[in-house]
Amino acid sequence: MLTLLTSMYLVMRTVSSRAEPIRVLVTGAAGQIAYSLLYSIAKGDVFGKDQPIILILLDIPPMLPVLDGVVMELQDCALPILKEVIPTDKVEVAFKDIDAAILVGSMPRKEGMERKDLLKANVAIFKTQGAALDKYAKKTVKVVVVGNPANTNCLIASKSAPSIPKENFSCLTRLDHNRACSQVAMRCGVSSDQVKNVIIWGNHSSTQYPDVHHAKVNLQGAETEAYQAIKDDAWLRGDFISTVQQRGAAVIKARKLSSAMSAAKAICDHMRDIWFGTKEGEFVSMGVYASGNSYNIPEDLIYSFPVQIKNKTWKVVDGLPINDFSRAKMDATAAELVEERDTALDFLSQ
Repeated sequence: MLTLLTSMYLVMRTVSSRAEPIRVLVTGAAGQIAYSLLYSIAKGDVFGKDQPIILILLDIPPMLPVLDGVVMELQDCALPILKEVIPTDKVEVAFKDIDAAILVGSMPRKEGMERKDLLKANVAIFKTQGAALDKYAKKTVKVVVVGNPANTNCLIASKSAPSIPKENFSCLTRLDHNRACSQVAMRCGVSSDQVKNVIIWGNHSSTQYPDVHHAKVNLQGAETEAYQAIKDDAWLRGDFISTVQQRGAAVIKARKLSSAMSAAKAICDHMRDIWFGTKEGEFVSMGVYASGNSYNIPEDLIYSFPVQIKNKTWKVVDGLPINDFSRAKMDATAAELVEERDTALDFLSQ
C-alpha cells in the first residue's frame, strides 16, 4: 500500500512539474515595492508552489540598469519554479500573452503638483498600458492596479482595453484591509488571523471608509462582533478610521520611504485570493467595477467593496445592512471617485 501511495505521489509530482508556465508581468519592477514583491511571487507564495512562472519586468529606460541587478538577484535565489525572467522597457514585449498583470508603476505625486496634474500624467500611463493589454495580453488576464491613484488608474486601464472583461480588472485596497484587521486585532489582544470581514469602502485615498460593523473577532474560541469585542464606539468611529486612512503617510513620516513591505504582502494576498478564492464565510476588500450593486454606489467607478471569490471570479457581497454613519462615509468617498473619474475621462478624450 505504501509503495502504491508513493508511486501515485511521484506521478502527481511529475504531472505538476510539467505544468505550463504562467506569464506574470510586474510594472515599475525596479522600484522598492517590486523589490519586496518579486521574491514572494517567484517562490510560489501567490500562484502556488508547483506553478512554473515566467516573470516579465517592465520599467522605464533609465531604470534598466537597476532592473539588470534585480534580474541577477532573482537568478541568484535559485528558485525552482522560476523558469525565466524577462526585463524590458517595451510594452509589446511586456504584455505579450500574459496571464496576470500587477501594475505597480505610476507617476508619484511630487512636491507642488496638483491632483489634476497627477491624474493627467497617470491617464497617459494607464491608457498606454490598457491599450497594450488589449492588443497583446490574453483575454483571460487578471489585472491588479497598485499605482496611485489606483482606483481611477484601474478604470482608465479597463476603458483602454475594451476586449478584456471589466471583471478582470481590480485595484489594491487590500493593504488598507490588512491595516484595519491589524488595528482591530491589536485592540483585542489577538492575532490578525482571528479577525475577519472588515471592509474598506471606496477610494484608496484618505476618504476611504474602514468599516467594522460586519467584522468578527475570535475571542478564546467564540466568534464575537467587533463592536462588541472592542466596546469602544468612540475609538471605532474616530481614531481607528483616521489611523487606517492616514497609515501610509505615517509610515512615510517615520521611515522616509513608502510602505513597500506591507504593500507587497497585500498584493500577494490580493492576487492569491483571485487565483485560489476566498475562504468560506469570509470576504475581503477589493476595488472592482461598480455595476448593479445593492449599495447605491454610482456606476462606472472602480470602488472598493467586500467581495467573495470563487473560480477566479469575484462577487460583491450584497445586502449588508448599512447604518447612517456608514452611508455618509460611503457616499463621501464615492463623490471623490466621481470627481476623479470625470477629470480623468476629460484627459482621456484629449
